Amino acid sequence: MSKTKIAPSLLAADFGNLQRDVEMVNHSEADWHHIDVMDGVFVPNISYGMPVVKAIAKHATKPLDVHLMIIDPDRYIKTFADLGAHVLTVHYEACTHLHRTLQAIKAEGMQAGVALNPHTNVSLLEDLINDIDVICLMSVNPGFGGQSFIENTYDKVKALKNLIAKKNAATLIEIDGGVTAGNAGKLKDAGADILVAGSFVFKSNDPNKTIAELKEMAG
Repeated sequence: MSKTKIAPSLLAADFGNLQRDVEMVNHSEADWHHIDVMDGVFVPNISYGMPVVKAIAKHATKPLDVHLMIIDPDRYIKTFADLGAHVLTVHYEACTHLHRTLQAIKAEGMQAGVALNPHTNVSLLEDLINDIDVICLMSVNPGFGGQSFIENTYDKVKALKNLIAKKNAATLIEIDGGVTAGNAGKLKDAGADILVAGSFVFKSNDPNKTIAELKEMAG
């Protein structure tokens, strides 16, 4: 059993000291940098785009886990590959031709991720599960950091774990939103492989120590 990955969300970082915060993640026990790209259309917020991702990539020594909360993500697949994304996650709700999108992501040499909003049922991915490297379950409504965790997520993780087993897939389950040391262990027990934590890490007094705590709780 591989250890649960921790992916601090740079949406909660101090943008005035972004290099410092990226380097903190580099030197911590975290596994990935989670990068939320929002367009103000698919979600009611605008975060940052390519120039900031480029700046993060320049300093990051760990894989970039890029989460596109945007409409028509196909337009930017090659762009994010060129920027150095390791995982590129698109929203099920934003893709009319999801299978084609996943193929395009893989053709650019990235791992393909699919994110599901809280209201979207995991069973909708049954036909594609073997083509998906990472499924990101939104445990808050996407768009803003610092929201509280949706409790139904545990049942969703278990249902998704069963689906992955049934289809003999190697898909990883990522949880994004409201993750804390208080629910990390329970999420891992339910079947989560990757935990994204933003505010809980960056708003803490000692982010490095908080990442270590998360890693321990999910270990």
